[in-house]
Amino acid sequence: MSAARVGVVTFPGTLDDQDAARAVRHAGGEAVPLWHADPDLKGVDAVFLPGGFSYGDYLRCGAISRFAPLMEELIPAARAGLPVLGTCNGFQILCEAHLLPGALMRNAGLHYICRDQGIRVESTATPWTSDFTEGQEIVLPIKHGEGRYVADQETLSAIEANGQVVFRYVGGNPNGSLNDIAGIRNEAGNIVGLMPHPEHAVEDLTGAPSTDGRGFFTSVLKKLVNL
Repeated sequence: MSAARVGVVTFPGTLDDQDAARAVRHAGGEAVPLWHADPDLKGVDAVFLPGGFSYGDYLRCGAISRFAPLMEELIPAARAGLPVLGTCNGFQILCEAHLLPGALMRNAGLHYICRDQGIRVESTATPWTSDFTEGQEIVLPIKHGEGRYVADQETLSAIEANGQVVFRYVGGNPNGSLNDIAGIRNEAGNIVGLMPHPEHAVEDLTGAPSTDGRGFFTSVLKKLVNL
């Protein structure tokens, strides 16, 4: 059986695409490079939007990337059920593209934060989190200046009621996100965004705080194989 193919998107200013590709391969998948200016998903089975500073974070983080040619293909595919994961800048892009509700704003205190961070798994009902258990606490790196999740009260109440909060910060809220939210999903559950970086925590060799990020990639690969 051929390996599931996970597309890894590169925008100008993306930093973590090679880490993401390595994480996919480490879990047993095939990482497929996707270029922002090429409106072709190359028939991939899932897509990873990695972190960085796409287009220099001009206007707002992710605001320009949302209009990249590749997004013309990705947005309808995601709405049709394609599994999509966005971390850090990828999370920002998903919010700017209205594939996820809410927005990411400047951190409380206006400082860039880079540290290992505890988060709690609130939902395993996504293709990216099925290998975890609800309530499980994991540790992943964070590195962002605009990671404070915000939404109007109606939206916030809806995502809480619908079980769309996938991760919450534990051991302290690093950026002032409402309700300690570290990551969310769309209503269908196929699209997930979070500020921490699972792609930096998949193997001991890198000196990461844990290998807890591996579960994101094993989860989606198992889901794709069982479709």
